[in-house]
Amino acid sequence: MKTVLLIEDDRALRENTTEILELANYKVIAASNGLLGVSMAEKHLPDIILSDIMMPELDGYEVFEKLSKNKKTKYIPFVFLSVKSQNQDIRKGMNLGADDYITKPFTEEDLLSVIEKRLAKAYKMDEPKTNSIVLEAIPYDAEIKTLNDLKNYFDDYGALFEFNKDDIIYREGEHSNYIYLIDHGAVKTYKIDEQGKELATALFKEDDLFGFTSFIHNVPFKETAKAIDHTRLFGVSTIEFKNILNSNHKVVLELIELLAENVATLKEQLLQMAYGSVNKKTATTILNFAEKLNYKAGDTIKISRSDLASIAGIASETFIRALTIFKNQGIVKADGKDFKIMDFERLKKIK
Repeated sequence: MKTVLLIEDDRALRENTTEILELANYKVIAASNGLLGVSMAEKHLPDIILSDIMMPELDGYEVFEKLSKNKKTKYIPFVFLSVKSQNQDIRKGMNLGADDYITKPFTEEDLLSVIEKRLAKAYKMDEPKTNSIVLEAIPYDAEIKTLNDLKNYFDDYGALFEFNKDDIIYREGEHSNYIYLIDHGAVKTYKIDEQGKELATALFKEDDLFGFTSFIHNVPFKETAKAIDHTRLFGVSTIEFKNILNSNHKVVLELIELLAENVATLKEQLLQMAYGSVNKKTATTILNFAEKLNYKAGDTIKISRSDLASIAGIASETFIRALTIFKNQGIVKADGKDFKIMDFERLKKIK
């Protein structure tokens, strides 16, 4: 049975919400103000927290900030309760890093839907930890000067997540509570166009950092991230990440340089998409993907043709036609839905 901590100063709403949750087979712990809510969260470690915003003692923002700084409660899903007239308050709460919000008055269906969604995501995130060592966020006194230092911090103190192939890591529109480092596997990011088609935007390999949205505000993800293969990640909360940058200015310069290199690469890709021939776009995209994931001649390329086509900026049918030409020339070899690069040098010479 999952435990819900409900922090709500309105007695009638608190009792009615408790009844709804208990009938849905949740164990409910209720607090009448923010100060009591923080105490109960630290004592009981609930599976999810629902908190009003405007409350005595401590308001909802203060509750969230206190719990976010506690290593035992910082990863508990946190949902704000707010009346519809408090849209600015909702935005403020989400920018702090809350997982979701529910507007009052809410229906039973709305309430349970948000809780189930957040618990399901939290369960997927936490599942691997049952078979591995839980990483404790102990104080870190050493100065973080380089990207390598930063990645070591992720390795040593980040939360551990594991995803199977095609598992969603986060969705477009969800709030960016983590920055990730890939320990093993690969990740693609994509957007959905108006016709519901996936458009791949980037590929990430082992030792890559991803999940950046803003270093100043907690804003929603602009794209969806999916595991291409079985993938193991280390995640550091955006709040913790900002604290690292504030305390270690030297690594900020290296991070800016990394992002600048990423922008330069994207510019090259855009120029290629705009002016390159179809065959050249196809060849360059395949080569970039193979290089990104350290593929060698004869290794099977395990990514859909539609994903590669969207990265190349051409239709899937056009990409497949170019791939067929490469196959007939002996440059690639078909392997069912996958394919293999047989001759990297000839692929590089495609014009």
